[in-house]
Amino acid sequence: MKVHKHDAIIVGAGGAGLMAALYASKGGADVAVVSKLYPTRSHTGTAQGGIGAALGNLDEDKPIYHTYDTVKGGDYLTDQAAARILAENAVDAVIELEHMGLPFDRTSERRISQRRFGGHTRNFGQELVRRACHAADRTGHMILQTLYQQCIKNEVHFFDEFQVVDMIVVDGVCAGVIAIELGTGEFHIFHGKASFFATGGWGRCGAVTSNAHSLTGDGAAIALRRGVPLQDMEFFQFHPTGIYKMGILITEGVRGEGGVLINSAGERFMERYAPSAKDLASRDVVSRAIYLETREGRSIKNRGYMHLDVRPQTVNRYFAEEGRDRSDFIDEATVERKLPDILDFCRTYLGVDPVKEPMPVQPTAHYAMGGIPTNIEAQVITDAGGAVMPGLYAAGETACVSVHGANRLGTNSLVDLIVFGRRGGMHMAEFVKAADWAQLPANPEAEIRAEFERLRRSSGKSRPGELRAKMQATMMDNVGVFRTQETVQRGIDELAELRERFYQDIHIDDKAHVFNTDLMEAWELGALIDLADVTAQTAIERKESRGAHSREDFKARDDENWLVHSLIHHDGELANPAYRVSFDKAVDLSLWEAEKEQGLPEGEQKFRPVERVY
Repeated sequence: MKVHKHDAIIVGAGGAGLMAALYASKGGADVAVVSKLYPTRSHTGTAQGGIGAALGNLDEDKPIYHTYDTVKGGDYLTDQAAARILAENAVDAVIELEHMGLPFDRTSERRISQRRFGGHTRNFGQELVRRACHAADRTGHMILQTLYQQCIKNEVHFFDEFQVVDMIVVDGVCAGVIAIELGTGEFHIFHGKASFFATGGWGRCGAVTSNAHSLTGDGAAIALRRGVPLQDMEFFQFHPTGIYKMGILITEGVRGEGGVLINSAGERFMERYAPSAKDLASRDVVSRAIYLETREGRSIKNRGYMHLDVRPQTVNRYFAEEGRDRSDFIDEATVERKLPDILDFCRTYLGVDPVKEPMPVQPTAHYAMGGIPTNIEAQVITDAGGAVMPGLYAAGETACVSVHGANRLGTNSLVDLIVFGRRGGMHMAEFVKAADWAQLPANPEAEIRAEFERLRRSSGKSRPGELRAKMQATMMDNVGVFRTQETVQRGIDELAELRERFYQDIHIDDKAHVFNTDLMEAWELGALIDLADVTAQTAIERKESRGAHSREDFKARDDENWLVHSLIHHDGELANPAYRVSFDKAVDLSLWEAEKEQGLPEGEQKFRPVERVY
């Protein structure tokens, strides 16, 4: 059993993990990054449209406006102090990325270019603003490449294609992780003073998703099984524009450049649902609008999708009707230059050329607002009072700080990675200077090794792929954009049956050790079932509609009873777990409280929870 000893163990090599590794190493820590993928294949690389920062390069903008949009976009479940840190730190973080060499697009004055995005406004919602800093439509890819180069420069150790499958907890302290080397099938112990989970989301719980096959929620499931509760799991964002049937993301940047959503009647239907922001309303609003249009029989060919039209003749017609300056008008060359990857996706996978014909799109499972609860320094907390598990950190989609509340604002995923990855890395560097090495227990890998041997020796009739497809259909049908008590309970019951089959009747064909993807996908399925289950368990308990959680039997948002975070605990029993859901973690309303202390009348309180109007 090989043991690797490093001050700081980073699990995951996306934006949050690389930022944490970079700053921990800058702080003097000996850092190892453990990733089941090569770093440049991490999912951060798929982020397209931009990273939000109130630079004000094209329109007047301020971090407080970004803060407001984040809180409003999160349907007021956002922790307001965290939102302010996100918005204020975003400016320095983006400029720092530029200085590291990230090739942002430029204005004519050679400043970082910015585009409109859904829910981005100035003057507290009065008008749309260009805030999304972009590198064509491959912004995440450029961030990933830039940070990886910086980590290599800073001599961070990388263990690529090592999949973390368990966490070592000694007397309430995280002492490291256990990983499988995919090329050999051997278990390795990574012993650290601090461990940082940055493993991404779990969109593969859904049948139609923008997420890569690797996004199976490993980190969140491991933490849940080791006594860490998960927060706000009922909130999962559906991005309104995924490629029809495939789910591959069509960036919000298309609409930021002027693209419009059209139904089968040829209407720009978002004018009905968001008269001011229209196609640039927040994602939960647009996704629900597409579903409602479909219910009314106005989807294209009655097949559940809409058209996203970025053809210059269409965009310029609407620009003219809105009285836009002609400098905003676009042509085919502009579309080709600003959205090259999107055009390539559509031409390759759909045989559709977006400069000549509209793109077929439908909502796609996209982003988890919930996850491992943390404070603003990325330290993992274990209860409603904010108690910290020493040595454990998390950031990015696998974490919940909670800066996204009930619905993430577009571009804030990349901001979250950079801001809280950096803060966590800096805090971790200081923590390991004073921390002692925990004494590892004898055979810390015994439990997880037994679970993998169970899967390897399994001789049932249920294949992992079959169970995964049924789980995904269950979640889409019963715990999707719209929910009721009846549908969510049906989902819980079906998930219980799938769990029983997973633990009693599973079968894998490949019994080998070297690059056994059959075995690893079976283990990942167990993680997905756990996360699907806790999503449904919390969704059935929150009896209101808020952000991405739309209960058709409780249609109103209820701030009096439900302006609180959920926490769900797992008893550690894999085959038949018991869950405990609580709603006693308060939402941070500090900005609103400050407004009240200043004596501002209600009409002037910008951070008071009110009805969201776009």
